[in-house]
Amino acid sequence: MELKIEASWKQVLASEFEKPYFSKLLQFIENAYAENTCYPPENRIFAAFNYTPFNDVKVVVLGQDPYHGAGQANGLCFSVTEGVPKPPSLKNIVKELENDLGVSGPVSGNLEQWANQGVLLLNATLTVQERQAGSHQRKGWEQFTDAVISKLSEAREGLVFLLWGNYAKKKGAKIDTAKHLVLRSGHPSPMSANKGHWFGNNHFSKTNTYLKNNQKEPINW
Repeated sequence: MELKIEASWKQVLASEFEKPYFSKLLQFIENAYAENTCYPPENRIFAAFNYTPFNDVKVVVLGQDPYHGAGQANGLCFSVTEGVPKPPSLKNIVKELENDLGVSGPVSGNLEQWANQGVLLLNATLTVQERQAGSHQRKGWEQFTDAVISKLSEAREGLVFLLWGNYAKKKGAKIDTAKHLVLRSGHPSPMSANKGHWFGNNHFSKTNTYLKNNQKEPINW
C-alpha cells in the first residue's frame, strides 16, 4: 500500500513509518480493502494530514472511528462526503457552534473548510469496515495517532485540543497543558448531548479567543 501523506507529516512521522507495527498495519489495511468494503476511500485515509500540514495546525479535534455507512466517511473526523446528510453528532456540533457564536453553521457536512484553516480533524482509528463499527481498532492505528498527538504537543506551541467524550479525553491525557489549551466536554452524540454534557461548552468561542490572544488568525467556523 502506497503511503500518500503530506510532505511535512511524512518528515515528522518518519520514525513511526519505520517501526514494525506500522508495516503490519499497512499490510492489514491493504488486505482489508482488498477483501471487504472499507471506509474512507483508500485515497482519503490520510486526508486529515493532507489538508492540514504539520506547521499549519492550530486546532486538533479528536474523533474515534470513521463513519461506517456507505459514502459517509471522507477521512476527516465528524465530517461527511459532500451531499451526505449530517449524522446526529455533527448536527449537534453545528447546533452548539450556532448557539455559541450566534452565526449560521456550515450548510454542508463536509468539514474541509475547517481543515483548510488549520483544524486537524483526527480520528484515533483511520479506517473501518462497512457496517462494522470499531472493526479496525487495535490494529496499530491508535499507536500511530498517539504519536501524532505527542509530536504536536512537543514540537508546537499554542495549539487548541478539543477533547469531546471520554475516549478523546483519555487519548489526549498526555498533552502538555503548559504549552497548549485543552478543552474537554461530553461527546456531541445525542446520548451524551441530551444529558447536558455537550451543549453550552462554548468551545468554538473559547478556541478563537485563545488563538487571537496568541496572535493567530481565528477559525471561521
